[in-house]
Amino acid sequence: MSELRALPVPDGLAGERVDTGLSRLLGVSRTRAAELAETGDVLVDGHVVAKSDRLVPGAWLEVTLTAPSTVAVVPEPVPGMRVLHDDDDVVVVDKPVGVAAHPSPGWTGPTVVGALAAAGYRISTSGAAERQGIVHRLDVGTSGLMVVAKSEHAYSVLKRAFKERTVEKVYHALVQGHPEPTTGTIDAPIGRHPSADYKFAVVAGGKPSVTHYEVLEMLPGASLVEVHLETGRTHQIRVHFAALHHPCVGDLTYGADPTLAVRTGLTRQWLHAVRLGFAHPASGEWLEVTSTYPEDLAAALAALRAAYGEDRSAEGVGGGDLD
Repeated sequence: MSELRALPVPDGLAGERVDTGLSRLLGVSRTRAAELAETGDVLVDGHVVAKSDRLVPGAWLEVTLTAPSTVAVVPEPVPGMRVLHDDDDVVVVDKPVGVAAHPSPGWTGPTVVGALAAAGYRISTSGAAERQGIVHRLDVGTSGLMVVAKSEHAYSVLKRAFKERTVEKVYHALVQGHPEPTTGTIDAPIGRHPSADYKFAVVAGGKPSVTHYEVLEMLPGASLVEVHLETGRTHQIRVHFAALHHPCVGDLTYGADPTLAVRTGLTRQWLHAVRLGFAHPASGEWLEVTSTYPEDLAAALAALRAAYGEDRSAEGVGGGDLD
């Protein structure tokens, strides 16, 4: 159940941070107020705001209140989830497709925190109960690298590092078509889709979102691109490339061609977090972890490369001029 509250910002909250002002105005904790802002449920004069934005007196405030999550972490092994780095402060995992970062209402499948609990890992107790230790997330349908904080100090340092954009997050994506230019930056705000609240879109008043990309390989009907995220919005890569009319192959939610998904055997978007780098929260030394493509993505890529080879062979049939 959700409830929409709309009211003007009173003079007494002029200049207050959004999370602080909401906490005072609605009688909720500052953590809860921050969560509302982070999930795009707070609008000021019709625009999505961040928790650290400042309130202006007389502005029209709209807040969508939902019941806070009470889901619990269920220890459950996840076949195929590998631990690539582990020490006293952090654990870096290679998350398979079909696994959520943490429990949430409506999700009954496996989670990263549940898998770590089942394996006997003790992680940070900071954060909401169902996502303790989680400092960033990957979509259920996206595979690759995630770091989870094991100590309270690591949680605090890594949350700040992600906020200040000092973490290197590199993805590989197979997108439809051939982006032009082949190297570029997508700087477009992202918010809730205006007509479908289960997905996101480039919208005026959305949260600032910046994606850098470089085409690594061109294939029949698709391109393999390397993506560096400057920000970390929900579905950011998927939304940005869909807005360019180059959705991730297999991403039917964001307009991908289903025939190409069938051709490559994909049942999800071709998107993988291949590299994660950050200053270690205890030593300060740079820690970088890499991941190889899982079987389904590797097979899809191989299918297109084989098609490219066939196309090239066909071009040579019948000859042309020889130098």
